[in-house]
Amino acid sequence: MSFLNDKRLMVKIAHMYYEEGATQSTIAKSIGVSRSLISKYLTKAKETGVVEIIIHDDESHPFLALESKVERRYDLREVVCVSSNDQETSKGRLGIAASKYLLRILKDGQTLGVSSGTTLNEVAKSMQPNQHFPDLSIVPLVGGMGDEQVDIHSNNIVATLADCLNAKYSLLHAPVLVDSKEAKDIIFNQSTIKNVFDKATESDVALVGIGGTPEHSTMVKSYLHQGKQEEVDFENVVGDICYNFIDPDGNTALNVWNEKVITLALEKLKNIPLVIGVAGGSEKIEAIRSSLIGNLIDVLITDENTAKALLD
Repeated sequence: MSFLNDKRLMVKIAHMYYEEGATQSTIAKSIGVSRSLISKYLTKAKETGVVEIIIHDDESHPFLALESKVERRYDLREVVCVSSNDQETSKGRLGIAASKYLLRILKDGQTLGVSSGTTLNEVAKSMQPNQHFPDLSIVPLVGGMGDEQVDIHSNNIVATLADCLNAKYSLLHAPVLVDSKEAKDIIFNQSTIKNVFDKATESDVALVGIGGTPEHSTMVKSYLHQGKQEEVDFENVVGDICYNFIDPDGNTALNVWNEKVITLALEKLKNIPLVIGVAGGSEKIEAIRSSLIGNLIDVLITDENTAKALLD
């Protein structure tokens, strides 16, 4: 097919297609050749450099290259970055990005499991109202009853999301932490609690926050009181997911807290087909990195500075 080497014709076809907006069929009819030959000319035009396609993404999507690098480094399904600013502003942007992502991937009839925390509260606050997912079920992944910071409890976040999405939801009537492992076992065997965790285990999608080291966790600090903090060994703990403290490899840390926390176990979280982690900030970098190393999440929604730090 030596006629493909006709550079003049190649340029003419490329000009008609890319500059004039003519279809391949129109070009084929005009020149008097088959449409398949026009397609081959256009392919060769790109291969030989006659045509260069440049995607101008600097303004509309400035973090595409950064996202791709993090995706490749940690074998993630997708990374979504927002611009870094002060902590509270960044959390708001993370919330907006996560709510948009949920609307893109959620399907009616699925089950969405949700943890808790300040960042996920921003997701719920950012969700567009009057969406229609009447057969979507939203369930808590963690306990969260109590008087302190009710807005960041899982039940409140679940109810807020369900209201915006016109979805069904369940509530988990249990605290974050109980007094002993025995008390935890008793609570998990209560039918109402067990039913919720059974639903959570069957989630199609999980939306989770990632907490930094215990001293930076809003909820953890509220539960470490009454002189009981010394009971918990935080050595080798880099952060938490669903209030499960994790070690640098993303495994469940061995300590008293993890024996008493009311939450979905990490082994069950891993079995959920799509786990979306939403987190950012310098105090969470090691926790996020460990979560990625431990394959605890499939999609990461974070800020620019955190994403760059994950590549160091």
